[in-house]
Amino acid sequence: MKNEMKLEFISKSCNEAFARISVAAFASQLDPTVEELADIKTAVSEAVTNAIIHGYEERDGIVKIECKIDKDTIFIEISDTGKGIENIEMAKRPLYTSKPNLERSGMGFTIMGSFMDELNVESILGLGTKVTMKKIIKKNEELDEDIEEVLNRMK
Repeated sequence: MKNEMKLEFISKSCNEAFARISVAAFASQLDPTVEELADIKTAVSEAVTNAIIHGYEERDGIVKIECKIDKDTIFIEISDTGKGIENIEMAKRPLYTSKPNLERSGMGFTIMGSFMDELNVESILGLGTKVTMKKIIKKNEELDEDIEEVLNRMK
């Protein structure tokens, strides 16, 4: 099965929940577990929040989301045309934040990376940032096999 969707919205924090729910609704056609859906929602929330807070700072801009589904995998791309990231490797470090005055933990990229199967960040100063994520959704048969394997090991 192949499917895709595109979404654009103004970089207002009130749109973060809309983005998270929209991607979750799109992902639901893969029949993910509650945990897999929560992982996707959390990663999307972090990426969108980064675009709003860091990409556009005090001005409005457009946040774009493109999602594609191919077989058992969802690919999510979240991009902005904001200020960009000066040093991606530093930005990916746990607890790093470029806005210490805000009550943010500096864990956005760490969270995205831990909840998704793949995370890629591209950014050009003055042109914006693109975060690409991939999540493989286990099918029920695979989950049943995993449970059976665990039970066999416990015997």
